[in-house]
Amino acid sequence: MFLRILDRLEETLIASLIAAATLLIFVAVVQRYMVGVSFLYPLVYHINLTWAQELCIYMFVWMAKFGAAYGVRTGIHVGVDVVVNMLDPGPRKKVVMFGLLCGALFTFVVGSMGAKFVIELYPTDQVSPDMEMPRWIIFLCVPLGSYLMCFRFLQVAWAFWRTGELPHHDPGHVEGVDEGPAAARDVAR
Repeated sequence: MFLRILDRLEETLIASLIAAATLLIFVAVVQRYMVGVSFLYPLVYHINLTWAQELCIYMFVWMAKFGAAYGVRTGIHVGVDVVVNMLDPGPRKKVVMFGLLCGALFTFVVGSMGAKFVIELYPTDQVSPDMEMPRWIIFLCVPLGSYLMCFRFLQVAWAFWRTGELPHHDPGHVEGVDEGPAAARDVAR
């Protein structure tokens, strides 16, 4: 139950951030070019979107940190496994486990360093240039995203240890799209 909630929260956060950033960029660009149209100038002159670029950058950074954790969970994170897949099953399992545990260790260290940075930044009252948002909130994505990615590495390692299966991404599969007559035959069996 907890994992399903975490999965859904992760997916919702990523989708919401990318949708909001895309919409904000679109509105800012339209507003910028509408100022040049003489009869629309009085309508859009007073709208101030100077903060939009800064907010979009922060939203994309947050999306990337949580998207990397999503990538580990679903098997779409970048990995070079050509040589690993050529190994016999025994050595392959050890190499894959070593890689997953190294990924967990690395993301744990990055998360811990990020947490230390955020804790030290909190009392300084530093703010971002355009939005004047507390900088510790902006940088909070580093420990949160890194710890989530560490958890996902450990989750994948545990599943791999038990089953020998890694999550994999099939670029030809689109979730929710009917796969045609072959899928209907499989369901009927």
